[in-house]
Amino acid sequence: MPLIVVLKLLFIPIISLLIMLSSVLMDFSGRIGWMITMAVMLYGSVIFDRKFEWLRFIQPLFLGAFHLATQLNWCILLYYILMINLIHKKKHFKEMVPVCLLMLIQYSAIRLTYMPFTQYNLLVSIFDGLASFVIVISFHLVNSLESEKKQLHLHNDYLTYHDPLTGLLNYDGYLHKVQHTIQAKKPFQLVLLDINNFQSLNAQDIATANEILISLSCEIRTLFAGNMLAASRYAGDRFAILLPEDVQIDRSLFKFDNIGIKVTYSITCYPHEAETFQELVSKAEERVFQMRRNSWLRSQEELLRTEKMKTVGELAAGMAHEIRNPLTAIKGFIQLSKTQNYNIQPWYEVIMGEITRVGELTAEFLHFSKPHASNIKTESLTECLTRVFSLCESEAVSRGHVLTMKLPDQAISIQMDRDKIIQVLINLIRNAFQAMDQAGVVKLSLIAAGGKAIIEVEDTGKGIASEDLPKIFDPFYTTKEEGTGLGLSLCQKIVEDHGGKIMVHSQLNVGTIFTLTFPIS
Repeated sequence: MPLIVVLKLLFIPIISLLIMLSSVLMDFSGRIGWMITMAVMLYGSVIFDRKFEWLRFIQPLFLGAFHLATQLNWCILLYYILMINLIHKKKHFKEMVPVCLLMLIQYSAIRLTYMPFTQYNLLVSIFDGLASFVIVISFHLVNSLESEKKQLHLHNDYLTYHDPLTGLLNYDGYLHKVQHTIQAKKPFQLVLLDINNFQSLNAQDIATANEILISLSCEIRTLFAGNMLAASRYAGDRFAILLPEDVQIDRSLFKFDNIGIKVTYSITCYPHEAETFQELVSKAEERVFQMRRNSWLRSQEELLRTEKMKTVGELAAGMAHEIRNPLTAIKGFIQLSKTQNYNIQPWYEVIMGEITRVGELTAEFLHFSKPHASNIKTESLTECLTRVFSLCESEAVSRGHVLTMKLPDQAISIQMDRDKIIQVLINLIRNAFQAMDQAGVVKLSLIAAGGKAIIEVEDTGKGIASEDLPKIFDPFYTTKEEGTGLGLSLCQKIVEDHGGKIMVHSQLNVGTIFTLTFPIS
């Protein structure tokens, strides 16, 4: 109970009673009925001054009449209590000083009516005034400190349960409000909103992201003005809204195109879908998570379709370019043959070479465009490398190179289409042969580490420039005069179809290492 309430409700009647008894016992006054009446009037005005503020203006009059009836200086205690009550009511110190001064003048004037006007009594009055002034100042300071402490407590309490950016409840405030509403047994709807792709917005510009959060909080306040039980922002980009059970929620409500965002939302009803606090929050979070996941999957599918269409466009453009070159050459030779009475003998070999080139290009393109490897089963990768080694060893000797192979002691098996993997390895080894202008060494190795099968094809050729490395797997990119640029792209596709990865490390004039990684079955 606050100190001022104790002073008003408890001390005033006790002090008044003691003063009246003392006045009667010391025979200072015979007006007992008047004293009791003024004491009751004073106490009543103090009790009801919160309800009727005008009573505070006549309280000094009741006290003055009581003081005059009792003729005791002890009434100064009641004056103190009224002044303290006045300080408690007034917000500014300047407002209470004149009233307190008038009450002290009233006390001194009444005191001098029953006390002889002597130098001693005059000094006592001055002392009482100084004492009253000290009490008033002291209580004002205490009251100010308590008020500041209360404001600080309210501010801290606000920060504890509110988000400083939007002014909505934070996560603790949201949980507290949900729990309190459930305890009150009030049916309601819990709506969770989640901003799509907020992380990318935040990464672009933190100020823009904050503006979006503030704008969305304003939209929520406007959207559910008068109906909203509470609203919260938590976990960065999530909002929780508590709505009465009878509020109709339509999908169109959550379109925020005017602020440039899209949201995923879920609605959970209490107590129809969840009966406890934990069950309600858990179900609401699970629903918004699933909806966000589905939204993410749809966006990834759309992104994948876009990438596929882009790849198809690049392949089509590259294919048209690569085929147009030999066709242009063939056309030129046919036109030249017209002057020779259509005798193509001088250009026969060139024309057939170009036709062969178109055929090979078309064949590689068809391989590249085929769906995933379909003849996949568990087979020995060790035997596969042995087969590749036997197929490429004679070519290495004919070119003047050395082909070596290093295999682990134990066989390693993976899920694979054996012919496809052989095709990849032969392609990489032949590229290694072509990269070595002089006699060199090509090392083929296989190891198992961390549940993965790792194949390396290393050569001692001229290497690949660092600016060319990011592009070597692009379709139709090649540094060879007669290459189609589809070989490494096809290798990458086959490896990825097997759930593996292909990486390259190269250093100019030192060599290149292609690393293939597959999961061991």
